[in-house]
Amino acid sequence: MTDATMLDQALTRLDDAAAHLNLDGDVLEKLKYPRETTKVRLMIRMDDGSRKSFMAWRCRYDDTRGPTKGGIRFHPESTIEEVETLAFWMTMKCAVMNLPYGGGKGAVRVDPHSLSKAELERLSRAYMQAFSKIVGPDRDIPAPDVYTNSMIMGWMADEYASIVGQSTPAVITGKPIALGGSLGRDDATARGGYYLVRNLASELGLTPGARVAIQGFGNAGQHIASLLAADGYKIVAVSDSRGAIHSEAGLDVAKLLASKKSGSVVSLAGSDGIQAIDADAITAVDCEILVPAALEDLIHKDNAAAIKARVILELANGPITPEADLILAEKNVVVLPDILANAGGVTVSYFEWVQNRQGFYWTAEEVRSRLQETMDREGRAVWNLAQHRGITVRSAAYVHALSRVAGAIEAHGTQSFFAS
Repeated sequence: MTDATMLDQALTRLDDAAAHLNLDGDVLEKLKYPRETTKVRLMIRMDDGSRKSFMAWRCRYDDTRGPTKGGIRFHPESTIEEVETLAFWMTMKCAVMNLPYGGGKGAVRVDPHSLSKAELERLSRAYMQAFSKIVGPDRDIPAPDVYTNSMIMGWMADEYASIVGQSTPAVITGKPIALGGSLGRDDATARGGYYLVRNLASELGLTPGARVAIQGFGNAGQHIASLLAADGYKIVAVSDSRGAIHSEAGLDVAKLLASKKSGSVVSLAGSDGIQAIDADAITAVDCEILVPAALEDLIHKDNAAAIKARVILELANGPITPEADLILAEKNVVVLPDILANAGGVTVSYFEWVQNRQGFYWTAEEVRSRLQETMDREGRAVWNLAQHRGITVRSAAYVHALSRVAGAIEAHGTQSFFAS
């Protein structure tokens, strides 16, 4: 790894995209730092009567195109740098999908598995108490992320309603259906990636029977396995936090889901010709599609050369470092980048926000139809841009996003306008 920070590395993609556009200097000046980042200490009463504090953050990176949007993660290794980087990616992601949002992100440095359910509720409500003046349906709209879920979002929305004195479901997305959540939100991240692969399958040389390896078998990993398997793709390797398994003959998705529900996919090792492999070895599995579906920096300069997949579908945020991108480009591996490939989640979150504001709710079929239309449109635009300019799909996605953000920034007037 280099000495560059996580955000510095993310911004190299911005600089790369800027080289393909005739931008006013105001654009990059506005995007090279977050608009605001708030850091607080959350203190809650534990079940044993003691008090314990947790560091928490909320970043609003850029709101030129609308209120900021982004998840809240509960993770023991969260940092302010991670939060600001994720908020930057969200800015680009919303612009790629042409959503009327900027990018935001939040986190609490905590291992949620160490908390009781009552402690988890207190922590969730404490987060909203601390950031109630930051968030709002017209200012900053959180959502679930790593180790947070619909129930946690419901607690936060309820706390916000208590603070402002009225029900405001549009303040948070990813809520339970009974509390104003949207149908189709549970599998939206994976479904968006699935629609992207299906729309570009011919160009990517993918046909039913193509082999798939999935790193991370949480929400996104489980749903992408089910969706691709239903189309005839063969899931040959899967990993979770406890290890990985591989079978050249293919893995039964129903058995994978059952084993994960009872603990870990590795429990299937030793049966039906399924082998246990090192978790890190999943990136080198012989397959057509590799799906990183967990945390950042999975693929880096030290393991990128070993990748055998022809296509990488980034359902995780930032799973490939810039150095690894260069190696993969030389190998002609097509990377369907995170700001496009996993944007189904924020797109359906937008749909939930719209439904909350209207007080009118859509069927699951309507949600999925609108998601597919959006993914097909923006995915095709990015792919065509990559082909036309002879650049990677990631670079094309950033060019596509940056052109929209730049248009909004320049609409307020730039140096050339005021100098004239």
